[in-house]
Amino acid sequence: MAAIIDFVKWDTRPEEQLFAWKFPATNLSTYTQLVVSESQEAILFSKGQVVGKFGPGKHTLNTENLPILRNLFGIPFGGKNPFSAEVWFVNKLIPLNLDWTTDSMMYHDPDYQTMVPLLAKGRYGIKIVDAEKFLMKLVGTTTTFSAGQLTDNFYGATVSKTKSTILQFIMSNKIGIKTISAFLDGLSESLRISIATFWEEYGFQLISFYITTIEVDSNTDAGKMILKAMSQQSAQIIGGYTWQQSQVFDAADKAIDGMGNGKGENSLLGIVIATNMMENLTGGGLLNPVSYKNQEINPDFKNTVVTPPREVYCSNCAKKFSSNMKFCPHCGDPYTACPKCGADNDVNAKKCVSCGTGLSVLTNESSAITQGSCKRCSYKLGHALYCPNCGLKNE
Repeated sequence: MAAIIDFVKWDTRPEEQLFAWKFPATNLSTYTQLVVSESQEAILFSKGQVVGKFGPGKHTLNTENLPILRNLFGIPFGGKNPFSAEVWFVNKLIPLNLDWTTDSMMYHDPDYQTMVPLLAKGRYGIKIVDAEKFLMKLVGTTTTFSAGQLTDNFYGATVSKTKSTILQFIMSNKIGIKTISAFLDGLSESLRISIATFWEEYGFQLISFYITTIEVDSNTDAGKMILKAMSQQSAQIIGGYTWQQSQVFDAADKAIDGMGNGKGENSLLGIVIATNMMENLTGGGLLNPVSYKNQEINPDFKNTVVTPPREVYCSNCAKKFSSNMKFCPHCGDPYTACPKCGADNDVNAKKCVSCGTGLSVLTNESSAITQGSCKRCSYKLGHALYCPNCGLKNE
Protein backbone atom coordinates (compact mmCIF):
# COMPACT_ATOMS: atom_id res chain seq x y z
CA MET A 1 0.00 0.00 0.00
CA ALA A 2 1.33 3.41 -0.95
CA ALA A 3 2.50 5.75 1.78
CA ILE A 4 0.15 8.41 3.06
CA ILE A 5 1.06 11.91 1.88
CA ASP A 6 1.16 14.38 4.75
CA PHE A 7 2.19 17.58 2.89
CA VAL A 8 0.88 18.92 -0.44
CA LYS A 9 2.21 22.08 -2.14
CA TRP A 10 2.95 23.46 -5.65
CA ASP A 11 6.03 25.63 -6.17
CA THR A 12 5.26 27.44 -9.41
CA ARG A 13 7.96 28.44 -11.89
CA PRO A 14 7.01 31.48 -14.01
CA GLU A 15 9.03 30.33 -17.02
CA GLU A 16 6.80 27.23 -17.37
CA GLN A 17 3.65 29.33 -17.89
CA LEU A 18 1.42 26.67 -16.33
CA PHE A 19 -2.23 27.41 -15.66
CA ALA A 20 -2.82 24.19 -13.72
CA TRP A 21 -0.82 21.36 -12.11
CA LYS A 22 -1.98 18.09 -10.52
CA PHE A 23 -0.22 16.80 -7.42
CA PRO A 24 1.28 13.41 -8.39
CA ALA A 25 0.03 11.42 -5.38
CA THR A 26 -3.58 10.67 -4.43
CA ASN A 27 -3.12 8.92 -1.03
CA LEU A 28 -4.13 11.57 1.47
CA SER A 29 -5.36 11.56 5.05
CA THR A 30 -7.35 13.75 7.35
CA TYR A 31 -4.01 14.98 8.75
CA THR A 32 -2.55 16.03 5.38
CA GLN A 33 -1.40 19.66 5.28
CA LEU A 34 -2.32 21.56 2.11
CA VAL A 35 -0.36 24.78 1.41
CA VAL A 36 -1.78 27.14 -1.21
CA SER A 37 0.32 30.13 -2.37
CA GLU A 38 -0.98 33.67 -2.77
CA SER A 39 -1.58 33.40 -6.53
CA GLN A 40 -3.12 29.91 -6.41
CA GLU A 41 -6.32 28.05 -5.75
CA ALA A 42 -6.49 24.32 -4.89
CA ILE A 43 -9.40 22.01 -5.79
CA LEU A 44 -9.82 18.41 -4.62
CA PHE A 45 -11.60 15.82 -6.76
CA SER A 46 -12.68 12.41 -5.53
CA LYS A 47 -14.95 9.84 -7.17
CA GLY A 48 -15.75 12.33 -9.94
CA GLN A 49 -16.92 15.03 -7.54
CA VAL A 50 -15.44 18.25 -6.24
CA VAL A 51 -14.52 17.52 -2.63
CA GLY A 52 -13.38 21.01 -1.69
CA LYS A 53 -11.88 24.35 -2.77
CA PHE A 54 -9.07 26.11 -0.93
CA GLY A 55 -7.68 29.62 -1.32
CA PRO A 56 -4.27 30.94 -0.19
CA GLY A 57 -3.10 29.65 3.19
CA LYS A 58 -2.38 26.42 5.10
CA HIS A 59 -5.21 23.90 5.41
CA THR A 60 -5.67 20.54 7.14
CA LEU A 61 -7.73 18.10 5.08
CA ASN A 62 -9.99 16.91 7.89
CA THR A 63 -13.70 16.26 8.08
CA GLU A 64 -14.26 19.75 9.47
CA ASN A 65 -12.95 21.30 6.25
CA LEU A 66 -14.28 18.49 4.08
CA PRO A 67 -17.61 17.29 5.48
CA ILE A 68 -18.33 15.48 2.22
CA LEU A 69 -15.65 12.89 3.19
CA ARG A 70 -18.11 11.37 5.66
CA ASN A 71 -20.58 10.71 2.86
CA LEU A 72 -18.04 9.49 0.31
CA PHE A 73 -15.83 7.36 2.57
CA GLY A 74 -17.70 7.12 5.86
CA ILE A 75 -14.83 8.83 7.64
CA PRO A 76 -15.69 9.59 11.27
CA PHE A 77 -14.61 12.62 13.25
CA GLY A 78 -11.09 12.53 14.71
CA GLY A 79 -8.21 10.19 14.02
CA LYS A 80 -5.92 9.83 11.05
CA ASN A 81 -8.19 8.51 8.33
CA PRO A 82 -6.79 7.86 4.81
CA PHE A 83 -8.71 8.64 1.65
CA SER A 84 -8.01 9.00 -2.08
CA ALA A 85 -8.34 12.33 -3.92
CA GLU A 86 -6.74 14.33 -6.73
CA VAL A 87 -5.35 17.72 -5.77
CA TRP A 88 -5.28 20.32 -8.56
CA PHE A 89 -3.53 23.66 -8.20
CA VAL A 90 -4.67 26.50 -10.44
CA ASN A 91 -2.39 29.46 -11.17
CA LYS A 92 -4.46 32.66 -11.00
CA LEU A 93 -1.75 35.06 -12.15
CA ILE A 94 -2.41 37.10 -15.30
CA PRO A 95 -0.14 36.07 -18.21
CA LEU A 96 0.11 39.01 -20.62
CA ASN A 97 2.40 37.39 -23.17
CA LEU A 98 0.08 34.97 -24.95
CA ASP A 99 0.55 35.51 -28.68
CA TRP A 100 -2.10 35.00 -31.33
CA THR A 101 -2.03 35.17 -35.12
CA THR A 102 -4.49 34.60 -37.93
CA ASP A 103 -4.02 32.77 -41.18
CA SER A 104 -4.43 34.67 -44.46
CA MET A 105 -7.74 36.49 -44.95
CA MET A 106 -8.83 38.05 -48.24
CA TYR A 107 -10.10 41.63 -48.17
CA HIS A 108 -11.22 43.95 -50.98
CA ASP A 109 -9.09 47.03 -50.44
CA PRO A 110 -10.95 50.31 -51.20
CA ASP A 111 -7.75 52.15 -52.13
CA TYR A 112 -6.34 49.64 -54.63
CA GLN A 113 -9.71 48.17 -55.67
CA THR A 114 -8.39 44.63 -55.52
CA MET A 115 -8.45 41.62 -53.22
CA VAL A 116 -5.60 41.80 -50.70
CA PRO A 117 -4.48 38.91 -48.44
CA LEU A 118 -4.09 40.20 -44.88
CA LEU A 119 -2.38 38.75 -41.83
CA ALA A 120 -3.07 39.93 -38.26
CA LYS A 121 -1.00 39.36 -35.11
CA GLY A 122 -1.31 40.36 -31.48
CA ARG A 123 -1.29 39.44 -27.79
CA TYR A 124 -3.86 38.88 -25.10
CA GLY A 125 -3.95 38.45 -21.33
CA ILE A 126 -6.43 36.26 -19.43
CA LYS A 127 -7.14 35.44 -15.80
CA ILE A 128 -8.79 32.34 -14.35
CA VAL A 129 -11.74 33.48 -12.26
CA ASP A 130 -13.63 30.16 -12.00
CA ALA A 131 -11.08 27.41 -11.31
CA GLU A 132 -13.70 24.65 -11.09
CA LYS A 133 -15.23 25.51 -14.48
CA PHE A 134 -11.76 25.78 -16.01
CA LEU A 135 -10.69 22.34 -14.75
CA MET A 136 -13.96 20.61 -15.64
CA LYS A 137 -14.12 21.96 -19.21
CA LEU A 138 -10.49 22.06 -20.28
CA VAL A 139 -8.06 20.00 -18.27
CA GLY A 140 -9.54 16.49 -18.45
CA THR A 141 -7.08 13.65 -17.83
CA THR A 142 -3.82 15.60 -18.24
CA THR A 143 -1.48 16.37 -15.35
CA THR A 144 -0.63 19.94 -16.39
CA PHE A 145 -2.20 22.66 -18.49
CA SER A 146 0.15 25.22 -20.06
CA ALA A 147 -0.17 28.43 -22.04
CA GLY A 148 0.86 26.47 -25.12
CA GLN A 149 -1.98 23.99 -24.61
CA LEU A 150 -4.36 26.90 -24.19
CA THR A 151 -3.37 28.55 -27.47
CA ASP A 152 -3.48 25.19 -29.28
CA ASN A 153 -6.94 24.34 -27.95
CA PHE A 154 -8.37 27.72 -28.84
CA TYR A 155 -6.47 28.45 -32.06
CA GLY A 156 -9.44 27.71 -34.33
CA ALA A 157 -11.93 29.70 -32.26
CA THR A 158 -9.52 32.63 -31.84
CA VAL A 159 -8.70 32.81 -35.55
CA SER A 160 -12.34 32.54 -36.60
CA LYS A 161 -13.64 35.23 -34.26
CA THR A 162 -10.65 37.51 -34.84
CA LYS A 163 -10.85 37.35 -38.64
CA SER A 164 -14.60 37.92 -38.63
CA THR A 165 -14.40 40.97 -36.35
CA ILE A 166 -11.44 42.53 -38.21
CA LEU A 167 -13.07 42.15 -41.63
CA GLN A 168 -16.41 43.52 -40.41
CA PHE A 169 -14.69 46.53 -38.82
CA ILE A 170 -12.51 47.54 -41.79
CA MET A 171 -15.24 46.86 -44.36
CA SER A 172 -17.89 48.90 -42.52
CA ASN A 173 -15.42 51.79 -42.07
CA LYS A 174 -13.92 51.43 -45.59
CA ILE A 175 -10.38 51.29 -44.25
CA GLY A 176 -7.55 50.56 -46.71
CA ILE A 177 -4.30 48.75 -46.04
CA LYS A 178 -2.38 52.05 -46.29
CA THR A 179 -4.15 53.56 -43.26
CA ILE A 180 -5.19 50.51 -41.24
CA SER A 181 -2.40 50.98 -38.65
CA ALA A 182 -4.15 54.12 -37.42
CA PHE A 183 -7.18 52.06 -36.36
CA LEU A 184 -5.49 49.30 -34.33
CA ASP A 185 -6.69 50.66 -30.97
CA GLY A 186 -10.33 50.71 -32.06
CA LEU A 187 -10.01 47.29 -33.61
CA SER A 188 -8.42 45.86 -30.47
CA GLU A 189 -11.26 47.11 -28.29
CA SER A 190 -13.90 45.74 -30.68
CA LEU A 191 -12.21 42.34 -30.61
CA ARG A 192 -11.87 42.32 -26.82
CA ILE A 193 -15.59 42.98 -26.38
CA SER A 194 -16.49 40.44 -29.06
CA ILE A 195 -14.61 37.48 -27.57
CA ALA A 196 -14.85 38.25 -23.83
CA THR A 197 -18.06 36.21 -23.47
CA PHE A 198 -16.44 33.25 -25.18
CA TRP A 199 -13.66 33.06 -22.57
CA GLU A 200 -16.12 33.36 -19.69
CA GLU A 201 -17.62 30.00 -20.70
CA TYR A 202 -14.30 28.35 -19.75
CA GLY A 203 -13.76 30.15 -16.45
CA PHE A 204 -11.53 32.93 -17.81
CA GLN A 205 -11.72 36.69 -17.70
CA LEU A 206 -10.19 38.42 -20.71
CA ILE A 207 -8.09 41.20 -19.18
CA SER A 208 -6.49 42.64 -22.31
CA PHE A 209 -6.45 42.10 -26.04
CA TYR A 210 -4.14 43.85 -28.49
CA ILE A 211 -3.57 43.84 -32.23
CA THR A 212 0.09 44.58 -32.85
CA THR A 213 0.01 44.50 -36.64
CA ILE A 214 -2.20 43.98 -39.68
CA GLU A 215 -0.22 43.65 -42.89
CA VAL A 216 -0.21 42.14 -46.36
CA ASP A 217 0.47 38.41 -46.15
CA SER A 218 3.85 38.08 -47.88
CA ASN A 219 3.70 34.29 -47.66
CA THR A 220 1.16 34.13 -50.50
CA ASP A 221 1.84 34.72 -54.20
CA ALA A 222 -0.87 37.38 -54.32
CA GLY A 223 0.66 39.14 -51.33
CA LYS A 224 4.11 39.19 -52.91
CA MET A 225 2.71 40.71 -56.11
CA ILE A 226 0.78 43.38 -54.20
CA LEU A 227 3.80 44.34 -52.09
CA LYS A 228 5.89 44.62 -55.26
CA ALA A 229 3.24 46.83 -56.89
CA MET A 230 3.05 49.04 -53.78
CA SER A 231 6.83 49.41 -53.79
CA GLN A 232 6.81 50.35 -57.48
CA GLN A 233 4.04 52.88 -56.88
CA SER A 234 6.06 54.53 -54.11
CA ALA A 235 9.12 54.68 -56.39
CA GLN A 236 7.04 56.27 -59.16
CA ILE A 237 5.66 58.92 -56.81
CA ILE A 238 9.14 59.74 -55.51
CA GLY A 239 10.70 59.65 -58.98
CA GLY A 240 7.89 61.62 -60.63
CA TYR A 241 7.07 59.17 -63.44
CA THR A 242 3.95 57.20 -64.32
CA TRP A 243 3.33 53.46 -64.47
CA GLN A 244 3.08 53.64 -68.27
CA GLN A 245 6.47 55.32 -68.47
CA SER A 246 8.02 52.68 -66.21
CA GLN A 247 6.70 50.00 -68.56
CA VAL A 248 8.30 51.79 -71.52
CA PHE A 249 11.59 52.01 -69.63
CA ASP A 250 11.50 48.27 -68.89
CA ALA A 251 10.57 47.34 -72.44
CA ALA A 252 13.27 49.60 -73.86
CA ASP A 253 15.86 48.07 -71.54
CA LYS A 254 14.90 44.58 -72.68
CA ALA A 255 15.08 45.61 -76.33
CA ILE A 256 18.52 47.16 -75.83
CA ASP A 257 19.72 44.11 -73.90
CA GLY A 258 18.64 41.94 -76.79
CA MET A 259 20.69 43.88 -79.33
CA GLY A 260 23.85 41.99 -78.50
CA ASN A 261 22.10 38.65 -78.92
CA GLY A 262 20.35 39.46 -82.21
CA LYS A 263 21.75 39.20 -85.71
CA GLY A 264 20.95 41.11 -88.86
CA GLU A 265 17.30 42.15 -88.98
CA ASN A 266 16.62 41.10 -85.36
CA SER A 267 19.37 43.35 -84.05
CA LEU A 268 18.23 46.27 -86.21
CA LEU A 269 14.62 45.78 -85.17
CA GLY A 270 15.64 45.85 -81.52
CA ILE A 271 17.43 49.16 -82.04
CA VAL A 272 14.43 50.66 -83.84
CA ILE A 273 11.97 49.49 -81.16
CA ALA A 274 14.12 50.77 -78.30
CA THR A 275 14.68 54.12 -80.00
CA ASN A 276 10.98 54.48 -80.76
CA MET A 277 10.01 53.70 -77.17
CA MET A 278 12.36 56.28 -75.73
CA GLU A 279 11.37 58.95 -78.25
CA ASN A 280 7.69 58.39 -77.52
CA LEU A 281 8.36 59.65 -74.01
CA THR A 282 9.20 63.10 -75.37
CA GLY A 283 6.76 63.22 -78.27
CA GLY A 284 8.71 61.56 -81.09
CA GLY A 285 8.52 58.01 -82.42
CA LEU A 286 9.88 56.05 -85.37
CA LEU A 287 7.22 53.38 -85.59
CA ASN A 288 4.28 55.50 -84.49
CA PRO A 289 4.98 59.17 -85.18
CA VAL A 290 2.59 61.76 -83.82
CA SER A 291 0.04 62.94 -86.39
CA TYR A 292 -0.63 66.64 -86.76
CA LYS A 293 -3.42 66.73 -89.31
CA ASN A 294 -5.22 69.99 -89.96
CA GLN A 295 -2.60 71.98 -88.07
CA GLU A 296 -0.90 75.17 -89.16
CA ILE A 297 2.61 75.21 -87.74
CA ASN A 298 4.53 78.27 -88.83
CA PRO A 299 8.20 77.32 -89.41
CA ASP A 300 9.24 80.87 -88.57
CA PHE A 301 7.69 80.89 -85.11
CA LYS A 302 9.44 78.95 -82.38
CA ASN A 303 6.73 79.41 -79.71
CA THR A 304 3.99 77.77 -81.80
CA VAL A 305 1.72 75.64 -79.56
CA VAL A 306 1.07 72.21 -81.11
CA THR A 307 -2.56 71.05 -81.16
CA PRO A 308 -4.36 68.94 -80.20
CA PRO A 309 -3.06 69.27 -76.63
CA ARG A 310 -0.90 66.50 -75.23
CA GLU A 311 1.68 66.13 -72.48
CA VAL A 312 5.22 67.28 -73.18
CA TYR A 313 8.33 67.42 -71.01
CA CYS A 314 9.86 70.77 -70.11
CA SER A 315 13.34 71.23 -71.60
CA ASN A 316 14.39 73.08 -68.45
CA CYS A 317 13.01 71.04 -65.49
CA ALA A 318 11.95 67.81 -67.29
CA LYS A 319 8.49 67.86 -65.71
CA LYS A 320 5.28 67.24 -67.69
CA PHE A 321 2.81 69.91 -68.76
CA SER A 322 0.12 70.28 -71.42
CA SER A 323 1.12 71.48 -74.88
CA ASN A 324 -1.65 74.08 -74.84
CA MET A 325 0.29 75.99 -72.18
CA LYS A 326 2.67 78.73 -73.24
CA PHE A 327 4.98 78.35 -70.26
CA CYS A 328 5.99 75.45 -68.02
CA PRO A 329 3.81 75.68 -64.89
CA HIS A 330 6.63 74.16 -62.82
CA CYS A 331 9.56 76.46 -63.63
CA GLY A 332 8.18 79.20 -65.92
CA ASP A 333 10.36 78.28 -68.89
CA PRO A 334 8.68 79.17 -72.24
CA TYR A 335 7.28 76.28 -74.26
CA THR A 336 9.44 76.25 -77.41
CA ALA A 337 7.75 73.65 -79.62
CA CYS A 338 9.46 71.76 -82.43
CA PRO A 339 7.54 72.49 -85.67
CA LYS A 340 7.62 68.79 -86.57
CA CYS A 341 6.98 66.76 -83.38
CA GLY A 342 5.93 69.39 -80.85
CA ALA A 343 8.59 68.52 -78.26
CA ASP A 344 9.79 71.36 -76.03
CA ASN A 345 13.30 72.65 -76.73
CA ASP A 346 15.69 75.13 -75.21
CA VAL A 347 15.31 78.60 -76.73
CA ASN A 348 18.88 78.38 -78.07
CA ALA A 349 18.67 74.80 -79.36
CA LYS A 350 19.85 74.21 -82.96
CA LYS A 351 18.14 70.82 -83.29
CA CYS A 352 15.06 69.25 -81.72
CA VAL A 353 16.03 66.98 -78.82
CA SER A 354 13.35 64.49 -79.86
CA CYS A 355 13.31 64.18 -83.64
CA GLY A 356 16.46 66.07 -84.69
CA THR A 357 14.68 68.67 -86.84
CA GLY A 358 16.86 71.72 -87.42
CA LEU A 359 15.80 74.75 -85.43
CA SER A 360 18.29 77.26 -86.84
CA VAL A 361 15.51 79.09 -88.72
CA LEU A 362 13.79 79.63 -85.39
CA THR A 363 16.80 81.11 -83.62
CA ASN A 364 18.14 83.31 -86.39
CA GLU A 365 18.66 86.57 -84.65
CA SER A 366 18.65 88.51 -87.91
CA SER A 367 15.00 87.62 -88.46
CA ALA A 368 13.93 88.29 -84.88
CA ILE A 369 12.44 91.56 -83.81
CA THR A 370 13.45 93.46 -80.73
CA GLN A 371 11.74 92.78 -77.46
CA GLY A 372 8.37 94.43 -76.97
CA SER A 373 4.65 93.85 -76.68
CA CYS A 374 2.06 92.74 -79.24
CA LYS A 375 0.18 95.67 -80.79
CA ARG A 376 -3.10 93.74 -80.68
CA CYS A 377 -3.14 91.99 -77.25
CA SER A 378 -0.11 93.51 -75.45
CA TYR A 379 1.44 90.05 -74.99
CA LYS A 380 5.17 90.24 -74.15
CA LEU A 381 6.91 89.02 -77.30
CA GLY A 382 10.58 88.58 -76.55
CA HIS A 383 12.18 87.69 -79.96
CA ALA A 384 9.05 86.06 -81.45
CA LEU A 385 8.13 86.92 -85.06
CA TYR A 386 4.48 86.15 -84.32
CA CYS A 387 2.51 86.81 -81.14
CA PRO A 388 2.14 83.47 -79.27
CA ASN A 389 -1.11 84.72 -77.77
CA CYS A 390 -3.07 86.03 -80.80
CA GLY A 391 -0.85 85.16 -83.81
CA LEU A 392 -0.39 88.72 -85.10
CA LYS A 393 2.77 89.16 -87.18
CA ASN A 394 5.11 91.78 -85.83
CA GLU A 395 6.49 94.25 -88.32
